[in-house]
Parts: sequence; C-alpha cells; structure tokens
Amino acid sequence: MEIIKYTFSPHGDERGQLVAIEALKDLPFEFKRVYYIYDTKDGVRRGFHAHYDLEQILICVSGSCKIHLDNGFETQEVLLDKPYEGLYIANNMWREMYDFTKDAVLLVIASRPYDELDYIRNYDDFIKMVKENK
Repeated sequence: MEIIKYTFSPHGDERGQLVAIEALKDLPFEFKRVYYIYDTKDGVRRGFHAHYDLEQILICVSGSCKIHLDNGFETQEVLLDKPYEGLYIANNMWREMYDFTKDAVLLVIASRPYDELDYIRNYDDFIKMVKENK
C-alpha cells in the first residue's frame, strides 16, 4: 500500500507560521468541503468507513493522531503530528482515526460535498466490494 503525504510550505517570520493550500496546485483534487474534528475523548476511534468516490487530505493542525488505513489487502498505521503535512486518502480505502492527543484538531479537506450514499459503513461490505473490483 502506498502512503502519500503532502508537505505544504509553511511561511513564517517572528510573528508565527502560515500554511496556504490551493486546490489543484497543492492538492491532487479540487475540494468541495472542509471540516475538522476536535475535543475527541480518550480512547475514542472515529471513521470506520470508506468512500466510493470521495478523496481526502487529512491534516492534524494541532496535536497528533493516528490513522489506520486498510485497502482490503493490507493495512498501515500513519502518525499525523505536523501541521504542514497532509495524508492523502483515496476512495475505496477504509479509515479509522484514533490516539488523539487532548489538543488534537484534525482538518479534513474533501473532494466532494457530504453525500451519505458515497459512504461504505459496513466493513464486510467494503471487503466484498474491494475483492469484486480486484
């Protein structure tokens, strides 16, 4: 499984740092939705789904968290702990987010607006779809 991380250019001086992200320049897709996850309680895992079409970039802009990725054939754990680094997650990839630090803020940049029909929420259905499309 290939893990793709994007490093965004921080711009800073004595006042602090700024990271700007532009669709189709800094990202492999034009984004349609941005949201963030914060105040996640100890021991909580989030996600537990895949998407048929949606692509995402995950950036832990504060604190850190881990991402469990599963393409149906292999799994990998990825640590996100740099506010200038984004993890690309393609469609048809099961994801779970966990081990959030108390100050973690996970920013998600998505290629499509929210659409419940694009979600695969049952892991067995995900595995069946991946094996059929191999």
